[in-house]
Amino acid sequence: MDIFQHFRKEEHEWIVQVQDIKDAVETTYEAKLTGFLNPREVDIVQSVIGADETVKVAFFGGVEGVERKRALIYPFFEEVSPERYNIVMFHGAFDPKFSTVSHRDLLGALMALGVKREMFGDIHVFQGKVQWFATEEMQDFILMNLEGAGKTPLRLSTLPLHNAYDITDEWEEKTGFISSLRLDTAISEMYNLSRTKAKAYIENSRVKVNWRTVEDPSFQIQTGDTLSLQKHGRRKLFSIDSETKKGNLRVTYGLKK
Repeated sequence: MDIFQHFRKEEHEWIVQVQDIKDAVETTYEAKLTGFLNPREVDIVQSVIGADETVKVAFFGGVEGVERKRALIYPFFEEVSPERYNIVMFHGAFDPKFSTVSHRDLLGALMALGVKREMFGDIHVFQGKVQWFATEEMQDFILMNLEGAGKTPLRLSTLPLHNAYDITDEWEEKTGFISSLRLDTAISEMYNLSRTKAKAYIENSRVKVNWRTVEDPSFQIQTGDTLSLQKHGRRKLFSIDSETKKGNLRVTYGLKK
């Protein structure tokens, strides 16, 4: 069966890369480690590797509950442990009485240094502190070059993974009605926007589907897709529950808390 038929065209390049990694592990019996993957990329890796008896795959992002994870693709006879993922946890402290740090601030600071997105994982901001995960090879570079995020200086250090704060991935469940699975229709319902405004956001590159920018309002979403609107958070289409007599779809979706 052609695996490509189950995925969108824009995902085919990543599928080919995963297949190449799988073939290399099968040929050399040497494990391969990816960068940090978003949840959609994780799903694709899982689908490509499948229930293969020779090549296995496991995922880890530094702590339970994170979204972005590294994939370890390895021969069947090897053992897997957290140490094999080569992940380091950064801890940045600041005084919340005088300054703040947002997820966007830290993401922008890392990207401004030239750190590619696949080189670091989830970012979590707490009261007076921020933690994030990165590949071990980036440890010295980040420690030497990252002085702050936004306008806030950070007292930066690394800590063992077992010192990570608890992470919960919670969605507030909602139901609604959409006339079709067009992206602009879904954005309109899930973000309580007019169809015109939803279309404008999409065409101005402010909407992502499964972490990829989509500029076509007629793009067809699917169950399981994660949508994000810049500065307005994420939504996830859980299910298409029923169809009304007028042809509208009753859907269940989540709001990221």
